[in-house]
Amino acid sequence: MGLWVVLLCTLVPLLLGGLYVLGVFRRQRPGEPPLDKGTIPWLGHLVDFRKDCSEFLKRMQSKHGDVFTALIGGQYFTFVMDPFCFGTIVKESRCKLDFITFAIQLVLRVFGYKPTAATQHIVHTSSVKHLMGEGLSVLTQSTMENFQKLMLFSLSSGEGKGVWQEENLFHYCYNIVFRAGYLALFGSEPQRGAEDKEKAEEQDRVHSNRLFHEFRRYDRLFPRLAFAALPPKDKREAEQLKRLFWNMLSVKKIWQKDKISAWVSDQDQLLVEYGVPEYMRDRFMFMLLWASQGNTGPTAFWLLLYLLKHPEALKAVRGEVDKVLRENGQEVKAGSPPITITLDMLNQAPLLHSALEETLRLVAAPLLVRAVLEEISLKTSSGTEYTLRKGDKVALFPHLSVHMNPEIHHEPHEFKYDRFVNPDGTKKDFYKNGKKLKYVNMPWGAGVSICPGRFFATAEMKLFVFLMLSYYDLELVDEGEEIPGIDIGRWGFGTMQPVHDIRFRYRPRF
Repeated sequence: MGLWVVLLCTLVPLLLGGLYVLGVFRRQRPGEPPLDKGTIPWLGHLVDFRKDCSEFLKRMQSKHGDVFTALIGGQYFTFVMDPFCFGTIVKESRCKLDFITFAIQLVLRVFGYKPTAATQHIVHTSSVKHLMGEGLSVLTQSTMENFQKLMLFSLSSGEGKGVWQEENLFHYCYNIVFRAGYLALFGSEPQRGAEDKEKAEEQDRVHSNRLFHEFRRYDRLFPRLAFAALPPKDKREAEQLKRLFWNMLSVKKIWQKDKISAWVSDQDQLLVEYGVPEYMRDRFMFMLLWASQGNTGPTAFWLLLYLLKHPEALKAVRGEVDKVLRENGQEVKAGSPPITITLDMLNQAPLLHSALEETLRLVAAPLLVRAVLEEISLKTSSGTEYTLRKGDKVALFPHLSVHMNPEIHHEPHEFKYDRFVNPDGTKKDFYKNGKKLKYVNMPWGAGVSICPGRFFATAEMKLFVFLMLSYYDLELVDEGEEIPGIDIGRWGFGTMQPVHDIRFRYRPRF
């Protein structure tokens, strides 16, 4: 009898603990959002969420309203779909809603970098200093020079003059934007004299192209790696690629380059001062590369594609680009030196900026997650007040609740290049139910976790399109081909990517 009592006393707590972990005992408390645990213990809605995050949230919103809690892989996520609640969440102090813990786990899994207490401070301080204001002007100049090194190479060498050249649009845009940004940030091959310039530039083209090729291999694995859902073979490939990037982006190799951006060099020096070991600094560089270049190329693809599919938009934006060039005393013509596009010139193109904002509205789909460290109260626009439970996660998915909301953006599935600009060039306001909204387009996140490199990324993408429209005639090979669908496996990770590429052609305008 004594043995059975001991066994029962041992097994019952274990059984109850297991049931607790599986979520069997979780109940909706008074004042909490509707709770939906799904049908499978612990897993809950994990399969549906990973399969198509957007469709899953549409169903949940239709079933439960604008605020609901769902069990996903052993964790409870409260999704807030009411845009008037966003300010409360993104501005809440970190002692109550924290994004750092979730980000640390993700960064360690996908880049192998273990952030220190100083990491966020280092990134924020350096980004404010070098990716905004005067620092941004300097970096924009460097990026422009690298665009010319890559995309204008055939023009300067006299190849293909006046002849249409065909490419895959997604590959072309991603390749050129990634490589120009990489060279501007991480430096280029040193030149040991005027005669060595062409050789060094050729090495830059070859090295950056190889880096892009490996980056694309890793990028295809990224969403499933972030979810820890890679099969063994792909997981081994991801680990091999991580080691490859730690080597290719090692601080020893970077410090041998010329023209390293102050953004990169300052952050590495600060890491040294904080005692971060060299192998971890190598991993930090890999994180910086993905953070800075993982979404700009795909966004540039969508922007050019939308312009090519909408002739009136292409005509308007190209006319604005030509006007900015003329007003700044420049023109593109045979035999003339390359044009110089400054940050100030980019700021003189409100239609180009609006077209980029519209593109981001359509294809940027980040999932913004905070950990609930203290019980907080959330009041919706309808007046309903909910309590968010400590230990849960709270999540925003602006693509569905804001970007594609027809009450905010009329005909949300349509590309309207001038949606975000008034006729006089000023920024347009947006409303829902007659009330002005603050958050109407959130590709960069918001609040304390907003992307610190958003101004550089915006300048980089606009600069690329500005140069493409200035130098080339552009058209789709098959003008009747439909815009590709999006890869639904990438919901939540920034800019969406197409399920297939699309052919285009280009030739010099002179």
